Amino acid sequence: MSTTDTTHTAGGRRKVTLVDTTLRDGMSSVSHQFTPGNVADIARGLDRAGIPTIEVAHGIGLGASSIQYGFAAATDPEYVRAAVDAVDNADIAVLYVPGIATLAELQGAIDAGITTVRVAVHCTEADCAQQPVEWAKDKGLNVMTFLMMSHKLEPAPLAEQAAKLDSYGADVVYVVDSAGAMVPRHAGERVAALRQAVSADIGFHAHNNLGVGIANALTAAENGATFIDGSLRGLGASAGNAQTEVLAAAFERAGWDTGVDLFPLVDTAEHVVAPLMTEPQIVDETALILGYAGVYSTFFHPTKRAAKKFGISTREILLELGRRGVIGGQEDMIVDVASELAGRTYELPARAGV
Repeated sequence: MSTTDTTHTAGGRRKVTLVDTTLRDGMSSVSHQFTPGNVADIARGLDRAGIPTIEVAHGIGLGASSIQYGFAAATDPEYVRAAVDAVDNADIAVLYVPGIATLAELQGAIDAGITTVRVAVHCTEADCAQQPVEWAKDKGLNVMTFLMMSHKLEPAPLAEQAAKLDSYGADVVYVVDSAGAMVPRHAGERVAALRQAVSADIGFHAHNNLGVGIANALTAAENGATFIDGSLRGLGASAGNAQTEVLAAAFERAGWDTGVDLFPLVDTAEHVVAPLMTEPQIVDETALILGYAGVYSTFFHPTKRAAKKFGISTREILLELGRRGVIGGQEDMIVDVASELAGRTYELPARAGV
């Protein structure tokens, strides 16, 4: 059981650490097409504002640039080097998903200058993180761990999974609302359960599918989370993430010390990130139903494509995927479900000459 409570500054204000994921989760909103120059400009603004950890690389994580997940405009090491060269103080991090990333690719990110890795596993599969967590700790990295789709487990079994990550040496264990399916009570209960079960710090990563990403983050902090993720302009998969600049303002108004300067964050969001956005980050029907049905946020674009192809609504597809309990990595189920709902079996086009 943890003996650590929420830390306080000398002035008595509670302390929370903001982590920015614009250059990783936000990549999903721009089809992974930020250039190294874009990365440098955004990282420079975040660093100027005092954000201590900046996550970069492909939106799905290290090593994900592919036909399955979408090709990025540059390689992960190129993105890392661009960020490292642009900052004076911030740590640069990458996301490592076992089964997508390899330790060789993580070594390449280390060589490019990262000091933090965030190892992400499904909430019932903490044991899959043991090898990369222990390997990264041996390399001297700061290790944050993600329990993705945390809404799928009740607080007690989620805490049991968190305890495994803690035992492997994780510095931070995150409750991750990958589908944006939580409301504040869900976030608070899960963080509180982890706080009682682990000695590591607790983090919270919100998606905004139900419009309560900021409220969830505030409630998570009230229950013991000391690391909170956000992204500028809310950039992220489906409805996006809790908005970094809004988090900074909301936490300050709520009496917390974030250690960041709000106005450089706002300036970077307005004058650097906003011009790069292809469309506003909003809660449209597909994003909303993703959260309502509890389906992973990366299903957003593939579901829209399948709905158009088979002539049915994204709502029908997502509700059925939710009923089937799909998780991240099962995107192939989208076409299966869409074809079943459309009453026909999908067939590949015949090859020429066959």
